[in-house]
Amino acid sequence: MNHRLSLLGTAAALTLALAGCSSSTPAGESSESAGATSLQEIQDAGVLTVGTEGTYKPFSYHEDGSGELTGYDVEVITAVAEKMGVEAEFEETQWDAIFAGLEAGRFDVIANQVSITDERKETYDFSVPYTVSSGVIVTRADNDEISSFEDLQGKTTAQSLTSNWNELATESGANVEPVEGWAQSVTLLEQGRVDATINDELTYLDYQNTTGNEGIKIAATTDESSQSAVAVRKGSPELVDAIDTALEELRADGTLAEISGKYFGSDVSQ
Repeated sequence: MNHRLSLLGTAAALTLALAGCSSSTPAGESSESAGATSLQEIQDAGVLTVGTEGTYKPFSYHEDGSGELTGYDVEVITAVAEKMGVEAEFEETQWDAIFAGLEAGRFDVIANQVSITDERKETYDFSVPYTVSSGVIVTRADNDEISSFEDLQGKTTAQSLTSNWNELATESGANVEPVEGWAQSVTLLEQGRVDATINDELTYLDYQNTTGNEGIKIAATTDESSQSAVAVRKGSPELVDAIDTALEELRADGTLAEISGKYFGSDVSQ
């Protein structure tokens, strides 16, 4: 069940929080853009070059042992390329330089949980979303006192002070216990030292897909959500259309749901 946030400023804060790995204007972004790559050029080369981090689990990372590049975004864009009749070739790039790499033409697209924002749409084109995520309140499984953000009034939540989730918790009237990250939040929650923690739904699903922790649950979900998509340089409408067509075919034939289930135990693609 979704619970709408009624507090002033929450929607704006949530939009920033759900941008995840993506800040609005990454450091190192170039103001000079290379010429847009056409669909025909990609088809002629037989390769779709993709910018991705390779260090952002479970979206884009290297498997232990084999060292193979994998992840949710990697598998999605690989399947997209196959639908387009070309091969996905990855160019691993740090997040702070990934938009500059796209602008400079080092790769054709970015597949790295890039959130669609109004600011970004002024500079880049986007495919249809392949990830949709909300903010969630996580509590112990036996907690029946919290079922909305209003219920956080006077409660204690575990939050990183540098995250926007901390701002949401404070606006909700919670007392914040500072932590370094998700793992510490879960530990304090299980120990009964805090009542809840607010985080991205994808973080929770990834954790549960790995651990199957029955001791915690999602107590409330925001109506507001973030959508992530493939980012493309402006001026390539045919390329965007081809990616959209591929994504819709992958959605229709169940491939997106299958990839999503592998990494999150749930369909986060729509």
